[in-house]
Amino acid sequence: MNRLRELDFLRGTAILLVLFRHIPLFTFTKNLGWIGVDLFFVLSGFLISGILFKEYIKHGNISAKLFLIRRGFKIYPIYYLFYLPYLFIILFEGRFNLLGFLADITFTQNYVWGWGYAQAALWSLAVEEHFYLSFIFLLWLSQKKKWLKLAINEQTQNTLFSFQHIIITILIICFVLRLAFNIYLPEEPTKLFTITHYRIDSLLMGVLIAYLYFFRFECFEKKFEAYRRQLLAFAFFGLLWTPFIEPLPSFFAKTIGFTLLYMSFGSILTFFLMEKNINTLLDKIFTQKIVNMVSLIGYCSYSIYIIHTFAIYLSTKVFINFQLYEANFSAYLFFVTAASLSILAGILMTYRVEKYFLQIRNKYYPSRI
Repeated sequence: MNRLRELDFLRGTAILLVLFRHIPLFTFTKNLGWIGVDLFFVLSGFLISGILFKEYIKHGNISAKLFLIRRGFKIYPIYYLFYLPYLFIILFEGRFNLLGFLADITFTQNYVWGWGYAQAALWSLAVEEHFYLSFIFLLWLSQKKKWLKLAINEQTQNTLFSFQHIIITILIICFVLRLAFNIYLPEEPTKLFTITHYRIDSLLMGVLIAYLYFFRFECFEKKFEAYRRQLLAFAFFGLLWTPFIEPLPSFFAKTIGFTLLYMSFGSILTFFLMEKNINTLLDKIFTQKIVNMVSLIGYCSYSIYIIHTFAIYLSTKVFINFQLYEANFSAYLFFVTAASLSILAGILMTYRVEKYFLQIRNKYYPSRI
């Protein structure tokens, strides 16, 4: 898909929220920041499924092999190359654990470890990886067996389900699972927060929006025009509670809260997609310079996400060695230092490392869209 400035702005907002979560500043910014991951999930669901839907519309089929190869070039080089600094820290501090290491490199850390092992934030990449694999398998199997109808007027043999009904059914199942396990097995709050089958509904909300956008655009547009104000109001009230609740011990956050988040972010994503003057509106609210800056951060958000914990670690060492924690406004100074280092390192990684591998990918495995 062609890059959209407004969606990069949302990505930038998501990674800035993550930095607020992981770099101490205020209690409310720490509480609020965790929702950045859910915004990433909704955006990823939309963007990844959008790539596949556009391919299907153009060719009438989807190449699962090509999709996985192209995603591999996007995800794995940055992930494994910049996993090494975290591994060196663990080895240097004498706390290496083989099971944790294997979980990290196979993207199973959220099931094995709860959080990521070497870097806690890696759990969310496991959820996304599981989504990529399961979603492309669903589409491949449906394409092969003719079980699933995507286009409205498409005639297929032995069609069992319409696409949106499958997605809505899975959304309901995820909520029921979350509710049941938080009630009856609350002993592992971390895994109730990170395991894929409790969190994949956020990605599937993005998929549902992509389906409506690419296959039922006219109906989607009419509904948007009729309910645009209600969408924004719902998003506002659906997110209003987030600065006031620490999510991990909260039954509400880990059940209804997750659902409110993906519905709210789905509403915001819909507004950003369907509002024709969204970039003019953003520039008016935030100024063009700020929107461009946040969009650049969004473009580099994957690399920033990978490296930010290491940047925080280095910043902590510097502040301890130079006794900067004793200075006035040390919390503000630390936030600016760690966040700036994360962002600058992420931008460098994106343009020097990720871009190199994407050029190889595009040369040997060009997109079909």
